[in-house]
Amino acid sequence: MTDETKKEETKEKPKEEKKKEPVKVPEKFKKLIEEIEKMSVLDLAELVKVLEKKFGVSATPAAVAVVPAAGAPGAAPVEEEKTVFNIVLTTIGEKKIEVIKVVRDVTQKGLKEAKDLVDASATGPQVVKENVKKEEAEELKKKFEAAGAKVELK
Repeated sequence: MTDETKKEETKEKPKEEKKKEPVKVPEKFKKLIEEIEKMSVLDLAELVKVLEKKFGVSATPAAVAVVPAAGAPGAAPVEEEKTVFNIVLTTIGEKKIEVIKVVRDVTQKGLKEAKDLVDASATGPQVVKENVKKEEAEELKKKFEAAGAKVELK
């Protein structure tokens, strides 16, 4: 079924690049094609992943080429595989001094710089540390949450 679906999708790509020639869809695939046409780009990317896992196959270059034609969902898989993050302090909570201590520990900044960063987060999100590996980012997030702050990993 995946191969047949991919074949149908690859037939649509030349249609979009050249002329808008009607593609004959066999009756047995009409409902499936109609459902695929209704799907968002993110749903299509998720569908491809599910089919790859379910059937133990990987997307062929022809099938991957169709996905950008549908609207560039290539960004979705890249985000999921992200290994480097920026730690952004969004709110400090009630324990401001504890948050300042964590910021000092994480950034190796002085007391004044750490306090200024924490104070600035009251007006808007502040980047505490950039280009942090996933494991370290999650540890730092736990430290901030233990101090009562909320951070985002971007």
